[in-house]
Amino acid sequence: MIVVTLVSFIVQWRFKSKFKEYAEMPLLSGLTGQEVAERMLKDNGIFDVQVISVEGQLTDHYNPENKTVNLSLDVYYSRSIAAAAVAAHECGHAVQHAKNYSWLSFRSSMVPVVNVASTLTQWTLMIGIMLLFFTHNPFVLAVGVGALALVTLFSFITLPVEFDASNRALAWLNNNYKVMQTREEHEQAKDALWWAAMTYVVAAVSALATLVYYASFLFNRRN
Repeated sequence: MIVVTLVSFIVQWRFKSKFKEYAEMPLLSGLTGQEVAERMLKDNGIFDVQVISVEGQLTDHYNPENKTVNLSLDVYYSRSIAAAAVAAHECGHAVQHAKNYSWLSFRSSMVPVVNVASTLTQWTLMIGIMLLFFTHNPFVLAVGVGALALVTLFSFITLPVEFDASNRALAWLNNNYKVMQTREEHEQAKDALWWAAMTYVVAAVSALATLVYYASFLFNRRN
């Protein structure tokens, strides 16, 4: 758990520093994140998705329910390499949705259940351990571990979705000279998206480590 926490901290720090670095590098084409997103959607024949701005930092996401690409203000108005990379990545999710990408569909179907499971884990794990210690009743902890298992599964299902969105984004950027005009810009965008993907990998591993930790209490109880 300590090792996973340390690695998570390092990856998060590295990702934020990379994003800040590339956010200060102007895109030679001069396009804003909004313009990059709108171009990618158009090039993929997607005309029913709206690109909008949202408050906060690193709050960029695609919402399949109302078909919106939500870009943070730092991405929406910015004319940087980081903004172009993030905007294209979020549009990659829109392309997945339009093409019925199976992993995205599976992930979306799990969201309501995972939301409930996430709420359950907040209450059942610690209470379950206390009840197990004082009353030797494992039921509440078992519920918590089951809920945590769903959250962990969701974290791993998210990985192919995020990697695929980045691959779609990079392929499109690589074929659009009017958006990214040099190989160096493309490599920098690739680096930014790679570190962003690593945050999801670390989150999944962290969830698995936490699951093993709490499940060990149930296992030890049996023995």
